[in-house]
Amino acid sequence: MSTEQIVTTEEESRRVAEESRETEWQGRGFLRELFLGEFSVDLVHPFPLAGEDRPEFAAFYAKLRDFLINEVDSVAIDETGEYPEHVVEGLRKLGAFGMKIPTEYGGLGFTVSEYCKAMELMGSYDGNIVALLSAHQSIGVPQPLKLFGTPEQKEKFLPRCAAGAISAFALTEPHAGSDPASLTTQAVRDGDFYVLNGEKLWCTNGTLAELLVVMARHPDTNKISAFVVETSSPGVKVEHRCRFMGLKALANGVVSFKDVRVPAENLIGGEGKGLKIALITLNTGRLTLPAACAGIAKQCLETVRGWSGARQQWGVPIWKHEAVSHEIADMAATTFAMDSIAKLSSQMADRGGYDIRLEAAAAKEWNTVRCWNMVDRTLQLRGGRGYETEKSLKERGEAPIPVERVLRDCRINLIFEGSSEIMHLFMAREAVDKHLQVAGAIIDKNKGVGDKIAAIPGIIANYAVWYPPLWYKGLISWSNFQDWGPLGTHLRFVERRARKLARQSFHGMALYQAQMERKQGFLFRCVDIVMELFAMSASVAHARALKDAGSPEAARARDLADLFCRGARRRVDDSFRALWRNSDSSMNQVAAQVMKGEHTWLAEGRLDMGFSPEDFQAKFLTKKPTAPEAAAS
Repeated sequence: MSTEQIVTTEEESRRVAEESRETEWQGRGFLRELFLGEFSVDLVHPFPLAGEDRPEFAAFYAKLRDFLINEVDSVAIDETGEYPEHVVEGLRKLGAFGMKIPTEYGGLGFTVSEYCKAMELMGSYDGNIVALLSAHQSIGVPQPLKLFGTPEQKEKFLPRCAAGAISAFALTEPHAGSDPASLTTQAVRDGDFYVLNGEKLWCTNGTLAELLVVMARHPDTNKISAFVVETSSPGVKVEHRCRFMGLKALANGVVSFKDVRVPAENLIGGEGKGLKIALITLNTGRLTLPAACAGIAKQCLETVRGWSGARQQWGVPIWKHEAVSHEIADMAATTFAMDSIAKLSSQMADRGGYDIRLEAAAAKEWNTVRCWNMVDRTLQLRGGRGYETEKSLKERGEAPIPVERVLRDCRINLIFEGSSEIMHLFMAREAVDKHLQVAGAIIDKNKGVGDKIAAIPGIIANYAVWYPPLWYKGLISWSNFQDWGPLGTHLRFVERRARKLARQSFHGMALYQAQMERKQGFLFRCVDIVMELFAMSASVAHARALKDAGSPEAARARDLADLFCRGARRRVDDSFRALWRNSDSSMNQVAAQVMKGEHTWLAEGRLDMGFSPEDFQAKFLTKKPTAPEAAAS
């Protein structure tokens, strides 16, 4: 198959993406309402504090903690690049592969919050184990079958998954990751079977899996469907085991399908439902990473606390130097915010009645970025010892603190389950959804002049009701949240900035119209603003809940929430200023110059590594033909 055959138009990519979106909101959404200028504090307050653990979960949690300490040698896993069999088998015996699977199918039946608490513990200890279990339960076979599977499919596959039959998710291809319109793996109906041909890239757990969720396109309808595929089926082959910067044991690879016959009853949710299934599955599946990242942040804070108290510089512990103390304070406040976001999002998923697609995306994006920053700062404060491997530290008699390994392992979290850029695009698209519903006819290139003129009265009527309150509500809400004490001022800030965000995004739509989708700098800043407002709201609500519960940590939580919000307010206002005063045009111009080869003089003095930018398409992005394609040519 030639490169030209798999390149899709921008219009086609947009169409496929739009068709796969959830167009109906299943309940209210906190972030969605923030984008529209409404601060619905009732969606985050009372903050859902966890009570006593259920006995069955408490018992599992204790066993898991002991198992990690006594059986999981993270240094050995990192060095060998493999999951030891006794570790995988031990996880099976614990029931860890069935944490989210209902008890009637042999699973542990944990809630989302319980599952995330377990993943937080694992995140603080070993990223390889998190990746193994998360890929299996959050995006592998169990989750889509729980949501969309038939009773027969659940009876057939879920008990196997709960018992430890490892599963994986196969969507990405060499030319198709976040752009599903470029998907080339095909599924052709043949009686009671579908015949699959194609190749998948970066299939996490793919080299160990017994079961795969495979996304494939029907060539006759061009629709994409999801199938459960047995890796023991003839024609399924692991072509390559991928190796990475971190997560050395990650069972990730290239998996090919050559005339693989999949029973028709293995189709999930009906033909053409594949991408929608994938997106809905990820709504809660993404909540694993925020929890795991909160665990990493907590470990980093303890590492820095221990080191900064013991290490002396110029006669005093380094934490007493303001440059270090400011870092520690900010890390503590950020950890509290990360913990608040992870807990709130998972509880929202459990309580139901919410549409958490934006909350899950924001939690994943915000926590993974902050986690990477936390680990980087931890390494910086540890200095040379942070850069040194834990094995080397131990061999020369020092505490084997794994900062270097954690840095390598956690970097992928900004890419896993939707990269940071894709998360921004996803949230930005949902942010303007209401505007497109109301005023989409004006910017739709397919609408004629008559249709656009006819739509104007309705548009004016809608915005005449919605827009003015975004200004005058500020005159009557200045005293809101007085019962929140010192933290009430931060909630008033969130309320005011939510209305301002709605106004500014509307102004952007009015100014840029059909070009709005190209203004990613503008849109991404809007998303950054709403994520910070979300983090502020979660932190303040969390601190208030601890106070109301009479927690002995309430005063300390208030201090952390206050400090975090002070920094977040500065970041929010900086983003607002940058909406209209920025270097976007200059950056676009220089990027175009670079891509046209006008700045190749900057490359002088480098060592030629044997490839040029012009070589990438031919050497690095051309899909090798599958066996059937090669035979046909």
